[in-house]
Amino acid sequence: MNEFDIMVIGGGPGGYAAAIRASQLGLTVALAEREALGGTCLNWGCIPTKSLLHSAELLRNISHAGQLGISVGEVHFDLAAMVNESRSAANQLSQGVQHLMKKNKVTVFTGEAVIKSPGLVQIDEQEILADNIIVATGASARSLGNIQPDGNRIWGAREAMTPGFLPGKLLIVGAGAIGVEFASFYATLSTEVTLLEVASQILPVEDAEIAELAMAAFRQQGIEILTSCSLENLQADEQVVRASIGGEIREFDAVILSVGVKANLSGSGIDKLGVKLLDGFIEVDDVQRTNLPGIFAIGDVTGGPCLAHKATHEAMIVAEEIAGLKTHPVQKSRVPGCTYSHPQIASIGLKESDLKDRPYKVGRFPLYANGKAVVTQQTEGLVKTLFDADSGELLGAHLIGDGVTELIHGFALAIGHEATEESLIQTIFPHPTLSEAMHESVLNAFGRTLHL
Repeated sequence: MNEFDIMVIGGGPGGYAAAIRASQLGLTVALAEREALGGTCLNWGCIPTKSLLHSAELLRNISHAGQLGISVGEVHFDLAAMVNESRSAANQLSQGVQHLMKKNKVTVFTGEAVIKSPGLVQIDEQEILADNIIVATGASARSLGNIQPDGNRIWGAREAMTPGFLPGKLLIVGAGAIGVEFASFYATLSTEVTLLEVASQILPVEDAEIAELAMAAFRQQGIEILTSCSLENLQADEQVVRASIGGEIREFDAVILSVGVKANLSGSGIDKLGVKLLDGFIEVDDVQRTNLPGIFAIGDVTGGPCLAHKATHEAMIVAEEIAGLKTHPVQKSRVPGCTYSHPQIASIGLKESDLKDRPYKVGRFPLYANGKAVVTQQTEGLVKTLFDADSGELLGAHLIGDGVTELIHGFALAIGHEATEESLIQTIFPHPTLSEAMHESVLNAFGRTLHL
């Protein structure tokens, strides 16, 4: 019988990172994955969708090249080639994770891992003993009542990433980050997109002002947006999908369901051992322990925010906790979120609606006043910062515009170090860069704006 210090169940960003870090700390580690290493994020989420969105961005930029004095003639695109490139990127990175497992001497088992009891895992006919078990099984898309993807015209995320045809009219149910990204991708390919959201705003977890700016930008691109509205019924045949929305029957060529995720619990055995759940996800303490001895959980299976970088950080925590090191628990308010639509959205910390009972200062700086945005003709956007009025501590930052997902780490560092307006104002930002808008937003919050 195989024996290890740690058995990791799930090879996504949380699982494989936990395995690597534990091995670095001198522990013997095994990892079980039933599909491809890299998990949903690498194979069917973050990576392939960003590849598709990069193709769409390039198409959009080429289409507008004439504004910069560049003539490219008639522009065409090949959807199948875009999809193939996205699959190639995912496969390449999955193979990279395989290499990392070998490099770090992690024993990889392929198959369904079932926890029989604390310390005992079964994979097919093999029984494995482990002093510690880390559950990193992730989450999967929720269904909408009894409506499920049918592989034809009702799509989940996987079908939307590998479409057999380009729909002329597309309905997307759910306007969170995933739904918005698919809306942006297909709209760029000239599909007529309708985005449906039951909440009162799209991107419900984002600051309301940023969500309003995003909605205006998407509508300008031709995306129809319906908020405070639900899908009442859906019927599909070989030719069309009929959706009942607000009492009206409308026809679409395809529908994407993007209505949230649920924890992957069944199959692992964790659901039969008496593990405590909270809203359907595994409940953990601040070092990722479950209520069962020797069993930890990380990533999406523990609930939101369901983000790969949060899972990776939790992986560091749990590996170091098991190794006996001092750990620094995740503070969810310090986890940045990114949406890779056009325009992009990025945020961290508190929203303005969170500060109703607290004195605060708000800074805003529009990208149309930023030199780099002007020369690249990407002037649509805003950097918004929130500060405690008394201490000057940075409480939150909310950005919309081209490239802002590459800027948010600056505010993540600032919030992580509990920076105040004084330290941020004294920081020198390079010119000409988009990052100057971050500095100007801070200056604006304290009445010192230079370029607005």
